[in-house]
Amino acid sequence: MNYIYDTLKKISYPGRGIMMGRTPDAKSAFLAYFITGRSENSRNRVFSEEGTSLYTRPFDEKKVTDPSLIIYRAVAVYENKLIATNGDQTDTVYHGLESSVSFSDILKTRTFEPDSPNYTPRISAIFSLDGEDSEFFMNIIKCADGKGEKAERFDFTYPAIPGDGRFIRTYEDDGDPLSSFSGEPVRFETENDIDVFSEKLWESLNDENKISLYVRYVDLKTGEWESRLINKNK
Repeated sequence: MNYIYDTLKKISYPGRGIMMGRTPDAKSAFLAYFITGRSENSRNRVFSEEGTSLYTRPFDEKKVTDPSLIIYRAVAVYENKLIATNGDQTDTVYHGLESSVSFSDILKTRTFEPDSPNYTPRISAIFSLDGEDSEFFMNIIKCADGKGEKAERFDFTYPAIPGDGRFIRTYEDDGDPLSSFSGEPVRFETENDIDVFSEKLWESLNDENKISLYVRYVDLKTGEWESRLINKNK
């Protein structure tokens, strides 16, 4: 049960991370989303929950130097689908679903972030909330050539199995330049209690680099949901 927390404690700078899965009691689907930052511009942020959506917002607007890659809608809901990404591709996915385009095909219109030399991956996930038939999908778009010219794309599909979660992040760990996440999203055991899960995740993130954490649990029978939001900047 402590595997995911221990994993996070060993990573000083995971970048942004998305977790999805189902609680052990099979009642709820969940989403967890966090951001970490090294620069003053990245750390100058908070999460703001507005309706069914989650946004990143400036903490001190006077200190914002470049909002292009740090201010965006991180979580959105389209019909029975819960969307989470690490950038403005949240809106790309949302509008693609409106046009009945598949999750994978929607993201073929996007590429990694243009922040040379890191070329930060775009990570995206979507949970299709269909009761016992629920499943979720994850996608990562990474720079393939180190030059910012070619992209490699990976899609992952998971059934919502009770007690099973998956975790994808932008970076392997701190570095200069930063190394993109590699391999399949990390598998971990999940928690029934949203407060326990939220508190343990927050405690596991690096104290210096963590910025904000958001967790949402959705009842798979009723569609009712609850959330927890933690901002380092208050």
